[in-house]
Amino acid sequence: MNYLISIKYDGSKFYGFQRLNNKLTVQKTIEEALTKINKKEVLIKGAGRTDRKVHAYDQKASFKLDIDIEPNNLKNALNRLVKPYIYITNVQKVNKDFHARFNTIKKEYIYKINLGEYNPLLKDYTYEPNYQIDIKAMKKCAKLFIGAHNFQNFVSGSRDNYNCLIYNITFKIKKEILEIKFTGISFYRYMVRNLVGAMLDVSRKNTTLKEVENALNNPQIPKQFSTAVPEGLYLNKIYY
Repeated sequence: MNYLISIKYDGSKFYGFQRLNNKLTVQKTIEEALTKINKKEVLIKGAGRTDRKVHAYDQKASFKLDIDIEPNNLKNALNRLVKPYIYITNVQKVNKDFHARFNTIKKEYIYKINLGEYNPLLKDYTYEPNYQIDIKAMKKCAKLFIGAHNFQNFVSGSRDNYNCLIYNITFKIKKEILEIKFTGISFYRYMVRNLVGAMLDVSRKNTTLKEVENALNNPQIPKQFSTAVPEGLYLNKIYY
């Protein structure tokens, strides 16, 4: 049977999502739990990878089991094994060809910035700047990223393709927490954090909108902006 699970996790407790030898990761924890249930090794396919200290509200993963378990029973069994920093919010059966990553049509990420007084209890869950944020400047920068672009100057590491389509970037303030939501396709390594970093550079006047625009329109000319800390990033939702 092929299953799809929805996963919520506290990234501050893990070395990222992807399986690593001798490191505690989300993927490894879930695979070990499923292997116990299935009594045979189970490998999962995540919808995306999150780095160390990055959180998720609705990560997805698909996998096959040799046994047929009702979704709610599987959810309960998994949660007994993966809690307290991982929680499976939903389990469903899917067709045999379904793949959590390849069938994705849209993703949402949220980046959180604490605009209020420094709070040690938020240290692992937001970015806490020691300077005033210029939200209007950040919004102007965000508009440059909307649409289809080559994001080579905003991605960490080399790859064959840097193209991405960003549908929307929105800003919302909840109880002194600024939430920047990115909706699009094919976000790459450090990309959201680098986009936020560029916005913050514009906010602090460490760079200009023109420099960001040039880096976007001329990806062959290397340009480096700041990378926002991982603690403020959340994989918010995966769409199929």
